Amino acid sequence: MTLHLDRRQALAAGLSAAAGTLVPASASLSASAEGPAGASGPPVGSLPLRQRVWQLGSDQRGPGSLEQVERTLAAPAPDEVVVEVLASALNNRDLQLLRQAYGPAQPAERIPVGDGAGVVVAVGAQVEGITLGQRVTAPHFVSWLDGAYRPEVFAADLGITRDGWLAEYITLPAAALVPVPESMSFEQAAALGTAGITAWRVLVEFAGLRAGDTVLALGTGGVATLGLQIARMHGARVAITSSSDDKLAVARELGAEITVNYRNEPDWDHAVLEATGGRGVDIVLETVGFGTLPQSLRCCAPNGRIGVLGSLDPGGDRVPNLSTMLLRNLRVEGVTSGSRRMLAELLQACAVNGISPHIDRRFGFDEAREALEYLAGGEHVGKVVISS
Repeated sequence: MTLHLDRRQALAAGLSAAAGTLVPASASLSASAEGPAGASGPPVGSLPLRQRVWQLGSDQRGPGSLEQVERTLAAPAPDEVVVEVLASALNNRDLQLLRQAYGPAQPAERIPVGDGAGVVVAVGAQVEGITLGQRVTAPHFVSWLDGAYRPEVFAADLGITRDGWLAEYITLPAAALVPVPESMSFEQAAALGTAGITAWRVLVEFAGLRAGDTVLALGTGGVATLGLQIARMHGARVAITSSSDDKLAVARELGAEITVNYRNEPDWDHAVLEATGGRGVDIVLETVGFGTLPQSLRCCAPNGRIGVLGSLDPGGDRVPNLSTMLLRNLRVEGVTSGSRRMLAELLQACAVNGISPHIDRRFGFDEAREALEYLAGGEHVGKVVISS
């Protein structure tokens, strides 16, 4: 997608509707929001505006079911903003949604993808403190601003129960917006969404990560790789597993000290224990599920903490040895992403410490199907992003 000055001028010219009013631009947009002069687009004042979006489609059997269509871009409600999408990032749940394996089936018209970043191009009549051209992102649970988790947040889940970022524009509650630091690109901000919030919640919020801790991350997907980077940022030692030596080599480049190929060493918990001198790890990012939980428990140090956030392997009839939990005083907690506050803290921490989330590969907006197919292939390390 190409940024269009005339499109943004049309937005700033003043679209009024029952839902809300666009605030006129009183000054030019920031340099980061500007696009090339002379680009084609809808003429100034030609309303309603149209935008390209990707929707799930009626088939929903995988990435090939995605459909690109045009839609009218409506004005925001009084408490909402319209954001021009400049980057989005993919997660495994996007694949599950397209296969009807992530909760109830969603409408064919649903726009997927829960993570993204862009610039504000329209502001609802009652919104304060947000300006045109502001660089922003948002958590995928747009109603979870702070405080403890509550199941109601799933009612406003970007890309699942509410239209997501795989479009040229997205309309969001103003309260959910998180400013993107100037030192951070839109791709980086998008990549720190769902997976980054989840890793942050496990390591910092639940486990109380401290310098000198040893963290174990299972696999080299988005959560595990961002967990590796967050742990290293806090001065922790990191162990990581994978079935690929090439992926483990990337993990070592990112700072992992202990790497175990679980295909070559199925008893990877013993390898982790040996590498830690028999002590074990303090924190586990359990991204797989109950199938690997018994091994995660066995390689924990006394007072270890395990954040269970994956369901790739539900475990069947394999029951963890609870005596291990009792004897070592281990804590296990289920984790479902996090709040706006957590995302804001994560972005600020990465900006201050100069941490760039590891992006495996970038695709264009028109390559959304290919991007999801690549994610499904499992050859990536870290994040797959779509640049608009």
